[in-house]
Amino acid sequence: MALPKVCVIGAGSSGITIIKSLKEHGIPFDCYEKGSDVGGNWRYKNDNGLSNIYKSLHINTHRDRMEYRDYPMPTNYADYPNHEPIQNYFLSYVDHFGLRKHIQFKNGVKKAERTEDGIWKITPEKGPVKYYDVLVVANGHHWSERWPEPAFPGKFSGQIIHSHSYVDPKTPVNCEGKNVVVLGMGNSAMDISVELSRPGVAKKVFLSARRGAYVIPNYLFGKPLDKLTEYTPHWVPFFIQQTLAHLLIRFGVGKMEDFGLPKPDHKFGSAHPTISQDLLVRLGRGDIKPKPVITELKGKKILFADGTEEDADVLIYCTGYNIKFPFFDEDFLSAPNNYIPLYYKMIKPGINDLFFVGLMQPLGAIMPLAECQGKWIAQYLTGNYLLPSKEDMEKSIEKDQVDMKKRYVNSTRHTIQVDYDTFIYNMKAEMANGKKRSSKLGNHLPIEARAEFLSEGRHDSSKSSRSSKQKLVRNK
Repeated sequence: MALPKVCVIGAGSSGITIIKSLKEHGIPFDCYEKGSDVGGNWRYKNDNGLSNIYKSLHINTHRDRMEYRDYPMPTNYADYPNHEPIQNYFLSYVDHFGLRKHIQFKNGVKKAERTEDGIWKITPEKGPVKYYDVLVVANGHHWSERWPEPAFPGKFSGQIIHSHSYVDPKTPVNCEGKNVVVLGMGNSAMDISVELSRPGVAKKVFLSARRGAYVIPNYLFGKPLDKLTEYTPHWVPFFIQQTLAHLLIRFGVGKMEDFGLPKPDHKFGSAHPTISQDLLVRLGRGDIKPKPVITELKGKKILFADGTEEDADVLIYCTGYNIKFPFFDEDFLSAPNNYIPLYYKMIKPGINDLFFVGLMQPLGAIMPLAECQGKWIAQYLTGNYLLPSKEDMEKSIEKDQVDMKKRYVNSTRHTIQVDYDTFIYNMKAEMANGKKRSSKLGNHLPIEARAEFLSEGRHDSSKSSRSSKQKLVRNK
């Protein structure tokens, strides 16, 4: 029996592991990528018009935690390599598994529509409209800049950029010899502040915090910090893990307020941690001046919540990103306030032929989680996994949201937050359960291969009509 044809949007770190799984299982697919090569956000100077990384970027998760399980990183890689070897790793992955020929480079998806027959009508940027049985979205969520909402009162006469545009101290604005204010407490804010505070770069660097955060180092007690935590069993209750982690940070790092940063208004683990080996040292040396949140822009001056004012030439907003799907009509699907209810951050109940991959913010790396999602999708499309009922998926999503609100700070940053180890364990458990469900019912294909009758102008109305009727019967 013919397998359904799949459209994959994006050839970043999530997209390439999806098509690897599809290829291994003989599932036909096309992958559309706006840029001229793979890598997404990890490709320096990406020409896709969306991705951008700064020149000094390094991974903040240990390479062993970031690598695909089916293709380990070279052992001669540093613990926390910069973007160049990471990009080379993705290039090697694609070439090793023979994926390059299946990717349409410099050709993104302009529009994705689901027809009344349940077929995906895909309009690429180049070439004719094509039809697919399944759509996999791997367009990333670190490309649409989020600016302060509401905007700060007043006007700033200096230069303003978002961290997404930052490349180096001279690009896109020259920060050398200037007074720079960096707003944010995430990883980008830490990296940019540290880089600009080096001798001979910015004149002064001010780090403005909207709220307190825990800043943790890459190394603690001579070991990579995330390697210390990977051996914690998944079944250990979170409050115990949280208490142990809090003690570890308290005695191994110290109080944030001792470095001039605001005291976090939450316990460790209730917000995404910020990782920086250098920030606290730079604060202790006075190379970076901590400031509370901005309250007003006053020409060349910036007023802060403590009543102090500072002269500034450049203001850099490290304020995160919006989750967007530019190829969908907003009436069909969107993510207001960065929230979209998905089963395992992947499936919208009621639409069993649409999958989102890598749409999560883990305490760890996305790559192994996306790899697991790819295996899940392949098992599903080949009839070896059966989804729970729509009602059961909705109950699971509701429970997940209740748990999220209990644990995490209410913020757009935490709408897609997951715990790496727990999430991947639960995914594998659900895959095993779904395999049993499918086996009991005879491992039938959940999605028919119907799109071929619409592709390349070979539309057969009678076959399409019969398929539509079959779809209605299946959904009853």
